[in-house]
Amino acid sequence: MEIIHVSAECYPVAKAGGLGDVVGALPKYQCKAGHIAKVVMPMYRTKFLYENEWTVDFKGSANLGNWFFEYTIIKEATNKLGFDLFLVDINGLLDRQKIYGYDDDTERFTAFQIAVVSWMNSWEHQPDVVHCHDHHTGLIPFMMQYCYDFSRLQGVPTVFTIHNGQYQGWMGWDKSRYIPRWDLWKRGMLDWADNINPLASGVKCATKVTTVSWSYMLELRYNSNGLEKLFEFEQGKCVGILNGIDNEVWDPKTDKYLTHHFSAKEVTKGKQQNKKVLCEQFGLNPGKPLFVFIGRLVGEKAADILPDAIMSSIHHTQGQANFLILGSGDTQVEWQFQQMIAPFQGMFNAVIGYDETLSHKMYAGADFLLMPSRVEPCGLNQMYAMRYGTVPIVRSTGGLQDTVVDMGDTDGFGIRFNEASIYDVDYSIGRAVSVYADQKHMEKMRKHMMQIDHSWESTVDEYTQVYASLK
Repeated sequence: MEIIHVSAECYPVAKAGGLGDVVGALPKYQCKAGHIAKVVMPMYRTKFLYENEWTVDFKGSANLGNWFFEYTIIKEATNKLGFDLFLVDINGLLDRQKIYGYDDDTERFTAFQIAVVSWMNSWEHQPDVVHCHDHHTGLIPFMMQYCYDFSRLQGVPTVFTIHNGQYQGWMGWDKSRYIPRWDLWKRGMLDWADNINPLASGVKCATKVTTVSWSYMLELRYNSNGLEKLFEFEQGKCVGILNGIDNEVWDPKTDKYLTHHFSAKEVTKGKQQNKKVLCEQFGLNPGKPLFVFIGRLVGEKAADILPDAIMSSIHHTQGQANFLILGSGDTQVEWQFQQMIAPFQGMFNAVIGYDETLSHKMYAGADFLLMPSRVEPCGLNQMYAMRYGTVPIVRSTGGLQDTVVDMGDTDGFGIRFNEASIYDVDYSIGRAVSVYADQKHMEKMRKHMMQIDHSWESTVDEYTQVYASLK
């Protein structure tokens, strides 16, 4: 099959979160399985753009309301990512360094979608499926179905994957003029709560809707930022498919970022070696259990409760644990972590920002990973942690409850709790400190979790079944 992925992110071209990881890996493994998978995304001015070779694939023009614009499609020349990568350039809109965060994001991503559909409409052939990701591409199924200029694409099936249903891309009805000539009788396919809602439109118009875990698919029916009734109504065409991880990138036996490589067989020794390096770098004690948090310091991740939870745990464990934070986001949380470094020297440290190399070293050297997320559609960090023998401590939500079995249950290897609260995190850290004292049990859990298959190969099969059902 020929599968066209359309996304605002794709690792390593441009990434802000898990969406980028998924779109950077799924097409590669689809190509390995014998399909023809391609990725189309905006041409941000990133390091990847300037360091690689490109050819011009297509030049065209379109309208965003009354504004006429020209666009250029370029293609990465060497297939270095394992799939064909196309970038869409629109001067004045997409030629920015950042992915999101501009006042004209509505215009940027609407024009991007128009350019993509206009380009596909010019092809002599038709792809087997167009796979759209998150609200930045949510208008594409509507345009393919109901825009007069793109009528030849009506028969092409579409899949719409929701990576995070909290962000929906709302725009006022005054922006409806941006959309190329469309059937006004289909206004309801754009509308939700008297606004144009691209995420809702994607759900209504796509042939099939997927989310990135089974539990998140169910959660959307009672927690989706106003779209609960829509997901209840459309549940018949919705399916949850758990994300995978790229085992070639995330492999402690070959990880290019690690000084000491290891497998499940020598996990205790290997992790201790990596832990020693990490603790020396950040002034921590390698003889104590090491807890880490890696990710965005935002409300969705419950980062706001971590400073107080960590201080409480340091008190309750009498300093018998180390904590290391890597992340950025809410400035108040960043400030709290920075203020904790001096008074808790030797027990706590934090790096504000993101560092790919350090994140790999932390997964390899940590004993426990903290993920108290309020919302976690799938979660990849817990899978990375398990791959490196690091015990995940997670809240029972979304993909976290689909992938982590509490150590109190049969064949359990992680720690789960119910509420994103200081008490639950503190209590769970206490459980972790207790189990850390039993190194035989720790080794058993580590070896078990490292054997679990979260690779993309099995996920690709599930997507193939979805695509096949569309014909």
